Amino acid sequence: MHANSPPSAKPLSETTSSPRLFPRQETVKCVVGFFATQKPTNGIGSVDNALRLLLLIQERGELRLSDVAAELGVANSTAHRLLATLAHRGFVVQQHSRAYRRGPALIYGAPHTLGPTALTLVHAHLLRLSEVTRETSHFVVLEGNGARFLDGVHGPEALWVGTRIGMLLPAHENSGGKALLARLTGTELRTLYPRGLPGRRSVKPADLASLKRELAATRRRGYGINSNESAPGINAVGQHVSGPDGTVFGALVVATPNARCPHGRLSELARQLAEIVKDLEADLSSELSAAPPAGRV
Repeated sequence: MHANSPPSAKPLSETTSSPRLFPRQETVKCVVGFFATQKPTNGIGSVDNALRLLLLIQERGELRLSDVAAELGVANSTAHRLLATLAHRGFVVQQHSRAYRRGPALIYGAPHTLGPTALTLVHAHLLRLSEVTRETSHFVVLEGNGARFLDGVHGPEALWVGTRIGMLLPAHENSGGKALLARLTGTELRTLYPRGLPGRRSVKPADLASLKRELAATRRRGYGINSNESAPGINAVGQHVSGPDGTVFGALVVATPNARCPHGRLSELARQLAEIVKDLEADLSSELSAAPPAGRV
């Protein structure tokens, strides 16, 4: 059982580099048949199966182990090894239902600057955040005036907030998006909202002036808050993740159902979140400083 995502939320896949501004939304699908050509005679079977599996995940959005085995014509054990390898590299993630969905390495259009190794570090800290809080955690990046959910780990409780991997939601309606918007200058903010805030007027903040006040409060407290804004019955806190030079990579988010969020729980979640973010920033700093300069082998 999980708290429902908002009806308007759809997994999106982008290949354009232009800023994403709501309310424009679209879904780009990869059709496996489009790429069908004569199979090379000298191809490596395991590589071909892995590539076919990636195309299937892109087209279907979600696959179970038995689906993969049937589509590829391989044993369940072979399908499991393929999925485990792709999951290790961030190309797929396994959901609470045991089905597999696109992972952060397959989310297109996100203007993040983290490579596969760094994203693996992010996922490890998402796991830890979910274990510490016993709630669902996410990593989001700013894409235009939307928040793109690149990765997530569902909580272990019977009632849990569903993961939103791949979704692009209005940044001003979720905690991670607010944490990232709060790092922008006034000019950058106005560029993202040239005609004011899109979306539902019943949801706060309802206009750009109130958003600016909320972002100022977000900067003072150090984290963003979502209280029944992105979806009814869900509360969340989000904090930005940055490098030693101040570059903002994204935000970590922890979300909980209202039923498990009495007065004061958000403050406790924010404290736990801050500890995980501090550790993640230290690990990312070490990883990025150890990486070879671009172009050097």
